[in-house]
Amino acid sequence: MTDPIRVLVVDDNAVVRMGLRNLLDAREEIEVVGEADNGEDAVKENLRLEPDVVLCDVRMPGLDGVGAATQMSPTTNVLMLTYSDDLDVIRGAMAAGAKGYLVHGAHQPDEIVAAVVSASRGSSVLGPAAAKALLTDPAPAPSVDRSRWGLTAREGEVMEKVALGLTNREIAKACFLAEKTVKNHLNNIFPKLGVTTRAEAVSVWLGAARPTENA
Repeated sequence: MTDPIRVLVVDDNAVVRMGLRNLLDAREEIEVVGEADNGEDAVKENLRLEPDVVLCDVRMPGLDGVGAATQMSPTTNVLMLTYSDDLDVIRGAMAAGAKGYLVHGAHQPDEIVAAVVSASRGSSVLGPAAAKALLTDPAPAPSVDRSRWGLTAREGEVMEKVALGLTNREIAKACFLAEKTVKNHLNNIFPKLGVTTRAEAVSVWLGAARPTENA
């Protein structure tokens, strides 16, 4: 039996921390090993507990999540989970070394769990808001050779829409496809990119993460 993924939950809202602890502790593969309600304590607890993932809020009193991520990211996988969808804040968090950025309310509980698992493996996880921030970032985007994945022209078109945060229904409407056809395209795209989730696919597509070896 493999060791569980050790998670430190950081948020200044006690109710949010409790909800995240209950969500994560309900999974056999994850163990919440500690909590913190501000950036300073998060940095201290990270050093003491050495978690696999720090699930961290952005806006907190004192040292905020971005500042904490700057100190923790060299040795720990930091995943931001916050209510802020401000593009500059997202860019700042990613520049600080965060492995991913999710916005409360934009993801189902299972997606948050999957993001924690992905972050524990060192993979980047981007929600729609983070993908938009990177797509509109005035800084030069990383050069990505997408031809090596062998996507068809239609699959590439679908993936571009996914990176923009569109739902399957919205993609179907924009590309004049049936929603089932969009799902089929995504089922073909994910193995080619070496990913299993939508967020991982966006990260790889934008160059924020490396695909797995079989991609």
